Amino acid sequence: MADLTPLLAYRWSPRAFDPSAELTPDEAASLLEAARWAPSTENGQPWRFALGHRDDEVWKRILINLPDDDQGWARNAATLVVGAHTGRDAERAAYDLGQAMAHLTVQATALGLHVHQLTRFDRAGLAGELDLPDGVRPLVVAAVGRLGDPFGLPAELLALEVGLRHRHPVADLLLR
Repeated sequence: MADLTPLLAYRWSPRAFDPSAELTPDEAASLLEAARWAPSTENGQPWRFALGHRDDEVWKRILINLPDDDQGWARNAATLVVGAHTGRDAERAAYDLGQAMAHLTVQATALGLHVHQLTRFDRAGLAGELDLPDGVRPLVVAAVGRLGDPFGLPAELLALEVGLRHRHPVADLLLR
């Protein structure tokens, strides 16, 4: 493998979160600060975030809009983060939000935290539950926390959790 910073090489998206671990206010602020400094087209910064900490009202409103199978493990995350975007050019705004979420994820790794991003959820339901302004479109929910016991997961998720990670070879990713 080519030389890669450990922050990227060791990043992974677990489903086993420690149900007793909390994010400190400084950790949550650090994640948002990293996202704030992400590059964006014409410095538009079209991203918006909602943070719910375990068992607060925002967290509950986010959780109920996830599919049942994801709720089962996401409920143990310390924080659920909604990433949304604004703007008329939805494609560009979504790309910029992706940059911000990547920065948030790398910062989480630097803090010893883990992030699992989800794109399967009830967008309209979540927008309504959070009373998002018109034009603010939720695109991703990120579960953030510290690692928990993978053996508490259902068998089908345990296999994904402890199995070897797979990535396509770079050669397969190149357009020729």
